[in-house]
Amino acid sequence: MGAPKYSVVAPVFHEAESLPEFHRRTRAVMDGLDGAAELLLVDDGSSDGSLEIMRALQAEDASVRVLSLSRNFGHQVAITAGMDFARGEAVVVIDADLQDPPEVILDLVAEWQRGAELVLAVRAARRGETWFKRITAALFYRLIDRLTDLHIPKDSGDFRLMDRKVVDALQQVREHHRFMRGLSVWVGFKRAEVEYVREERFAGRSKYPLRSMLRFATDGITSFSHVPLQLAMTLGFLFAGVAMLGIPAIVAMRFSGSREFFGQATTLVSVLLLGGVQLICLGIVGEYLGRIYNEVKRRPLYLISGKWGFEGEREE
Repeated sequence: MGAPKYSVVAPVFHEAESLPEFHRRTRAVMDGLDGAAELLLVDDGSSDGSLEIMRALQAEDASVRVLSLSRNFGHQVAITAGMDFARGEAVVVIDADLQDPPEVILDLVAEWQRGAELVLAVRAARRGETWFKRITAALFYRLIDRLTDLHIPKDSGDFRLMDRKVVDALQQVREHHRFMRGLSVWVGFKRAEVEYVREERFAGRSKYPLRSMLRFATDGITSFSHVPLQLAMTLGFLFAGVAMLGIPAIVAMRFSGSREFFGQATTLVSVLLLGGVQLICLGIVGEYLGRIYNEVKRRPLYLISGKWGFEGEREE
């Protein structure tokens, strides 16, 4: 069988409860497309039986291909792995938790057929999400819009369709701290947007706790902006300027007999303030240095422990 026209890539991490329904709905959408389609499921180190369910789905459905990573490499790397093995002229990335309805794929394909090369699914509403997550998400998109020269539509996620040209361009970008939403916009190409309503999770719970969200936001900002480094330098000049102005003022007050700046409290507060600023600046520099260190090691983005449904290759 030749290469399919469409590839649907779904990273999977602990989605055993959602996978059968996700496959049923996605397969129904694939059957309605104007060409052959494949469903590429990428297991990102699940330990809840997700891989066994994916293998069972592949055994009964020849359009399903399963890729198993050797451990949990993270959502963005799992997406990358799926894109590396996707064969379609158009590649759709969608999560398997059914918050992004597979039926919206038809709308993405319609925009692609009208000439768009990157079609972003933008959330018109977000059901089942806490007010905290909605507010922090809105703040993040506004922050990255101000700090970088990218324009990532507010409320867009990883749910999107990419033309083969976009996928081939992204395969040339192999940085380890991956922010796929930014990278797919960074490569350019003709873009369109489709609005949809994001549903509640079908089962299970979010795989993005606060710590993961903060790490994700940090990757997004540091991957496309040097503003934090520039801010650290600006703070250095600011406090140096205050010191230069303050020194002659304090000397003059001492000679005049003023006791306003006598005592340890003022000295202690000043040292703590300046020390805190220095540590923040060092932390920002360290964050960028850590990313450089990870890149120069040139380790592979991911390792594969098994493949099922791949023609012409040895199956594990």
